[in-house]
Amino acid sequence: MADSSAPTPRATSNRSTTPQSSGFSDYISTGWAERVDPEVVPREQAAFAAARRARLSQLHVGQRLIIPAGSAKVRSNDTDYPFRAHSTFAHVTGWGSDVVAGSVLVMEPTTTGHDATLYFRPAAGRDTSEFYANPDVGEFWTGPRPSLANVAIDLGVATLPLAEFEAVLDRVDASTLIVRDADRDVTDQVDGRRLLAADSEALEHDGDDELSRDLSELRLVKDTYEVVEMRAAVDATQMGFNDVVADLPNIIEHTRGERLVEGTFNRRARAEGNTVGYDTIAASGPHACVLHWTRNDGPVKPGDLILIDAGIELDSYYTADITRTLPISGTFTEVQRRVYDAVLEAADAAFAIVRPGIKFRDIHAEAMRVIAEKTAEWGLLPVSAAESLEADKQFHRRYMVHGTSHHLGIDVHDCAAARRDMYLDGILEPGMVFTIEPGLYFQPDDITVPEEYRGIGVRIEDDILVTEDGAENLSVNIPRTADAVEAWIARS
Repeated sequence: MADSSAPTPRATSNRSTTPQSSGFSDYISTGWAERVDPEVVPREQAAFAAARRARLSQLHVGQRLIIPAGSAKVRSNDTDYPFRAHSTFAHVTGWGSDVVAGSVLVMEPTTTGHDATLYFRPAAGRDTSEFYANPDVGEFWTGPRPSLANVAIDLGVATLPLAEFEAVLDRVDASTLIVRDADRDVTDQVDGRRLLAADSEALEHDGDDELSRDLSELRLVKDTYEVVEMRAAVDATQMGFNDVVADLPNIIEHTRGERLVEGTFNRRARAEGNTVGYDTIAASGPHACVLHWTRNDGPVKPGDLILIDAGIELDSYYTADITRTLPISGTFTEVQRRVYDAVLEAADAAFAIVRPGIKFRDIHAEAMRVIAEKTAEWGLLPVSAAESLEADKQFHRRYMVHGTSHHLGIDVHDCAAARRDMYLDGILEPGMVFTIEPGLYFQPDDITVPEEYRGIGVRIEDDILVTEDGAENLSVNIPRTADAVEAWIARS
């Protein structure tokens, strides 16, 4: 049967100038040197991924589990966005940035657990026209593709051609589960088979939601491999921040200096890792009051602050998420430093309570206590700090509407499908990694604050690892205090 899960070739045949003659086809399929595959050994992450699959297997006894990598997405006619596999697929395979688009992991139930098989489309043979004429999979267009045998050794998992995934679809029953948001086409095919296999209840997706939940919760506590990768992602990100600070003179000169910040950091991300973990926020002046400012099209002017929220994603997909707010002229004004020091105090207060056994939500509460006290002290609140902290008041949140922390790992907002009692109300355990990122944002048109505050936005964000007896700030070596930040700029 035709490979219905293979990437669909782009509709460019009416414009193709590739020769179609049998003479050309015969000629281009011969005259190639024998290719010797490089020696492959299992990658370090393979054993950790196998352990993750084993834990998942225990949660879904007797159920077929389908975890697609996802397909390439068209950006503009015949160009795609850079492909990134679905995070759940990456986590349970360990394949990282090498993933072949359209791959699918199937965990088939057995009497003792599950057998895992990875289905993907291998290289097109040189005896086929796809070798030179298919821009989706042809080697002339995309470069060499890995072989089934090499990937099996690399990841320590059985492999089969994607065409054979059709047999899996034929075995789908009402108990089969799939990660729904990974690949729409595969999900539609599974839904169709489940509908045929049972009554209308087969259209309910509670089981699929439970699978996604469990895959998220598997990532709440990082294994030793993941912790090492998180450290490396932070180290790479520190280099990116250093690059930006060193490039400030050029950044200031350009009319769209924020774009230069983005480009300078992204250059380091591509050099040291896979890419950025998320769109870089380079928010100068009043743009710093826009929480997700990614247009990055404004100037970077001396006298203003610039808020840079950026992280480098490694080839393993693990990413840092760090924010620093810098005085563009090299020195904070009195008001800028006052706001900065308040945010730093909130961050340090939150970090000070982190240890195994406390609730995740306590971190946010501690940071908010400081934010309420500072904004009340400055006369910005209509009530006292204690009153503002009451659940039905929260006036201080006008100046910090976001949360203080989120889990971090293979996604910048990791474990997003985890249950509330495992996440927000969850108890901290050693190996958890998350951000602490309080801020203060005084909108340029906010008449509840004195004019001197308006247009100032400050956020300080660090990546935190819970240890056996407390916590470690993984990004502590990226300057954090006002004095250290000023010295950082001065020596660059």
